Amino acid sequence: MKYKFTIGLIGLIMSVSLRAQTQPDWNQRLGWSVDALSRVMMHDVVNPPAAARYYAYCLLGAWQYAAGADAAIPDPKMVLRTTIGKKTGGNDYRVTALFSILELGKMMLPSGYMLDTELDKFTADLKQDGMDTARIGRCRREAKATAREVVAWSRTDRYNQLSAKLRYTPKKGEGYWYPTPPAYMEAVEPNWRTVRPMLMDTCNQFSPLPCVAFDKDSSSAFMQLAREVYDYSHKATGDELASAAFWDCNPFAVSTAGHLAIGFKKISPGGHWMAIAGIACQQARLEFSQSVLVQAVLGLTLMDAFISCWDEKYSSNRIRPETVINRYIDPKWQPLLQTPPFPEYTSGHSVVSAASAEVLTYFLGDQFAYRDSSEHLFGLPTRAFTSFRAAAGEAAVSRIIGGIHFRDAVDNGVLQGRALGEFIVSKIRGLRVPAFVQK
Repeated sequence: MKYKFTIGLIGLIMSVSLRAQTQPDWNQRLGWSVDALSRVMMHDVVNPPAAARYYAYCLLGAWQYAAGADAAIPDPKMVLRTTIGKKTGGNDYRVTALFSILELGKMMLPSGYMLDTELDKFTADLKQDGMDTARIGRCRREAKATAREVVAWSRTDRYNQLSAKLRYTPKKGEGYWYPTPPAYMEAVEPNWRTVRPMLMDTCNQFSPLPCVAFDKDSSSAFMQLAREVYDYSHKATGDELASAAFWDCNPFAVSTAGHLAIGFKKISPGGHWMAIAGIACQQARLEFSQSVLVQAVLGLTLMDAFISCWDEKYSSNRIRPETVINRYIDPKWQPLLQTPPFPEYTSGHSVVSAASAEVLTYFLGDQFAYRDSSEHLFGLPTRAFTSFRAAAGEAAVSRIIGGIHFRDAVDNGVLQGRALGEFIVSKIRGLRVPAFVQK
C-alpha cells in the first residue's frame, strides 16, 4: 500500500510539473493575434493610414478586458472620448480579450472572413489547454458582443464618409506633388484629416514647421535638398542600403518588366511598429494586461500620427524628390525605394516612428535593446537596436537614403511625431500608469 501511494504521489507531482511547463504564453498569443490582423491587411493591400485605424480599434476590446482584470490598467473611457469602458472577463479575461481582437478584425477588415482560420486555431489551442467547449463558447460570444460595440463607435469617426468626397486632383504648379512612376497611382487618402482623432484635439494640433520653399534655381536651398538625395543614391554604404530596405514598409509596391506589372505586398509602417511592440513585450515578459495596454496605446498613437501627418501632406502638397531630380538633375535617375503615392512633406515614417518610439520608451525604457525580426517574412535579416528612439531615427533617415524624402521632411517629421508622442505619454502618465520596465 505504501508503495502504491508513493508511485501515485510521484505521478501527481510529474503531472503538475508537466502542466506548469506547458502553460500557454499569453504574450506570444497576443503577438500572434495582432500578426493575424497584419497578414489580412497585407492580403487586402490596406493603405498605411487605414491600417493604423484598424489596429487602433481592433485592440480596444482587449484593452477593455485588461482594464477590468487589472486595477493598474486605466479604463479606456478615461483616455478616449467614448463611453466604451472596462469589462470584467473573470478568470477567462485573456481568452475573451484575444477573441475580441480576432472578432473585431473579422468585422472590420475587408477580408476579415480570413480570420475564421485563426479563430478555429485559437479554439483548438484552448481545448488542448483543457478548456471545455461551453466556456470557450461563452468567451467568444462575449467577445463578439464587445466587438459589435467597438464597431458601432468606429462608425462615428467619419471614415465611412471618405468615399463620398470629391475625387482628388493633383494641384497645378511646378512645386506640387504629382503621381510618380512606375504605376502613377492616384493619391492615397487625400481626405484623411477629416477622420476623428483618437487622442488629439484636432488634426493640426501638431503641425510641423513650414517646409523649404520650392525653387528650381540650382543654388537654392531647395535644390540643395534635392542634390543631397541624389548624392546619397551614389554614396550610401551597404548597411545604409540595408536599412532603407528594412524600413520600406510599402504595402503597394509595383515592379514592371515590359508590359508586365507585378505587385509586392508588405506590412505597413504601423504594422512594423506593432510587430516591434509585440517583440518588446515578450522580451520584457510583461504581464498580459500590460502588453495589451502597450499595444492598444500604440495603435491609438499610430492612428493619430497618420491623421497629423496626412493633414500636413495635403496642405503643403509638396513635390517628391524623384520628380524634382528627373526634371532638373538627371532624367534617368531612380530612387532605391519606390516613391509612395502621396505628397512628400512631412515624412510619414518619421512622424509615425518618432511618436511610436516615445510611447514605447515610456513603458519599456530608453535603453531597451532588442532585435527586430519582423521583416523575416520578406527575406530581410534581423536588425539590432539599442533603443526605440535609435530605431525611429534609423527609420527616418532611411527615407532619404531610399530617395523618397527630403531632409527637412524627415527632420521636421521627427519633431512632429515626437511632440505627438510626448502628448500621449503625458495623458498616460496623468492617469498614474507606471512605466512597466524601470529606467
